[in-house]
Amino acid sequence: MNVALVFAGGAGIRMNSKAKPKQFLELNGKEILVYTLEVFEKHPEIDKIVVVCLEDWIDYTKKLIKRYELEKVVSVVKGGKNTQESQYIGLREIASWNKKDVIVLIHDGVRPLIDFDTITRNIEGVKKYGSAITVTEAIETIVYVDQDETMNDVIDRKKCRMAKAPQSYYLKDVLEVHHRAISDGNLEYIDSACMMQDYGIKIHTVEGNEDNIKITTPKDFYLFRAILEAKENSQIWGIN
Repeated sequence: MNVALVFAGGAGIRMNSKAKPKQFLELNGKEILVYTLEVFEKHPEIDKIVVVCLEDWIDYTKKLIKRYELEKVVSVVKGGKNTQESQYIGLREIASWNKKDVIVLIHDGVRPLIDFDTITRNIEGVKKYGSAITVTEAIETIVYVDQDETMNDVIDRKKCRMAKAPQSYYLKDVLEVHHRAISDGNLEYIDSACMMQDYGIKIHTVEGNEDNIKITTPKDFYLFRAILEAKENSQIWGIN
């Protein structure tokens, strides 16, 4: 079984949106979260979807799921106080089904430009290597800096990748590491890949789509709109 665990828990502070969290902002009358969920809904290898959501927006999320007929979404659960706790809550929800050999794809609700090929590569990567972290090539020079903001070293860009999402594992493996981290009092991991690596799990990478941006700021939203319009126009004119 392949399950998408999608997070819709951000408050959208950097988006400067006072009315709605960023995942519920609309483009062409459709919420960002819905764009994201629809890709997983339509992918033939995704069996179920679990959404982790801000408590005050759970009912609204459920209305969206019903309106857009997202039949693979089987659970909407309240998130925790940070990313790590929210992931753990979602993983425990999936574990409660008592299904064996579950592959879980952990994804941000505000990455709506995820594509079928990246999802497929994640599933194949877990089956072959036990893990799959979506990455793209680093296209800028990356430098180390000292405390006084002077450059200390330049990293070889050819050896660097930008970590994105999904980040995918067998459910039993990622849950075991979560339990270990909680037991050790390590409760502030920003993503599952960092946590898994710290606990000695070898992480395999898969190439992702550079368009798969995370919408965090107003600039990201406008970029999302431009990319979506470009894709729609290419289809209209038969370019793709």
